[in-house]
Amino acid sequence: MKKTVLISAVLFLVSSFFLSLSFAQQEDEQIRYYQMEPLDDSLFIQIQEALFIDPPDPKAEIIVDLRDANNQTISIKGALYPLLALSPEMRARIITYPFKINLEEDIHYASVFTRVVEKIRFGKVLQPPTKTQISPTLGYINPFLQLQGGERLGVSLKQDVGLSFGIGTPYSGPLETNFFEANFHILGVRAGIFSHVDAMIEPIKEQNHNNLIFSEGFHISYTIPFGNFFEFGYLKATTKIGTAKYNSYIKESEGTIVYNDDGSVKYQARVIHDQQSFLNWEFRYPVSILGSTRGKVYVAQYLDEWHFGFGFREMSLAGSTFDLAFDGMPGGKYRQPQYNITLLVQKIMEGWGFSAFAIGPAASISRTDAGSIGFTKIFVNLRFKLGTSF
Repeated sequence: MKKTVLISAVLFLVSSFFLSLSFAQQEDEQIRYYQMEPLDDSLFIQIQEALFIDPPDPKAEIIVDLRDANNQTISIKGALYPLLALSPEMRARIITYPFKINLEEDIHYASVFTRVVEKIRFGKVLQPPTKTQISPTLGYINPFLQLQGGERLGVSLKQDVGLSFGIGTPYSGPLETNFFEANFHILGVRAGIFSHVDAMIEPIKEQNHNNLIFSEGFHISYTIPFGNFFEFGYLKATTKIGTAKYNSYIKESEGTIVYNDDGSVKYQARVIHDQQSFLNWEFRYPVSILGSTRGKVYVAQYLDEWHFGFGFREMSLAGSTFDLAFDGMPGGKYRQPQYNITLLVQKIMEGWGFSAFAIGPAASISRTDAGSIGFTKIFVNLRFKLGTSF
């Protein structure tokens, strides 16, 4: 019961954080009939001087009407002027003015609670996936590279022949694993190798007892040709981690092992090496929610551990563009139950970086080394968009 309440509280806080960001973002749709808020005195004065209003009032009521392309007007304290009476530079500053009161929008006393809901396009809340996403041979194509966990970056060389790369496992959370993979795709077959990047687990020296530590190996999988909904495969670690290296991974100072009072092992990070092999599978359903350019819900078994969750890229709501992902691991023979949440906000840069970069928090909830339920990892995650979305 306590764990359920904690997870619900975290999800509520993440949602609240996102909603607070939404009002800081620029609106997607152009506002064509609006009142300019008097937050730029110099611009208000320049507009009135250009129209020979003397003396200019820096707090004047200025209303802009762009609804009729042939008769665009600007009203100042009730007096109407044609927008073309102003210079092109001045018109551009008025049209791009960031502080607007939308006069076409119905604002009422309840708007403080309902405005975000009213701006949602309910027809776009839930949509079918794209053609590429449902293809068993093209579904790997993905323009997004996430720094930790998530879907793989997939680059097509020629239609169903391509490459993919990933940092962290598809289900891992922040600073959880040193896993790195590179794959070759052809006709629904994915064959690749994996290795380790230890820098991904070295910054944090505590609460690492639920980590996944890999050596090197290979994996191969196949997506059945009836649609991109079921993939199964085989993973094998081909190298053994030497004793000295193993001891550097698993020790108290690294936070990867926790002992009971009697000296027995209470929790310990899981190591994948020394010819260990696994049969993996994932059942997924590609779907678009809130206009996301890529998304899915899934249930999977990976390294003999169960996973369920969802991941959505470039969702849009009330002017914000963001990624939201959740993975639940109910627990198993080797590790404690763990729940990963990632929220990445996209529209934070200008120019080409406007859609190419996203940043936000990633957190893992599990059993801490003290035995209670809490945050074991909280870190910043990054996502780069390296190509055209599908």
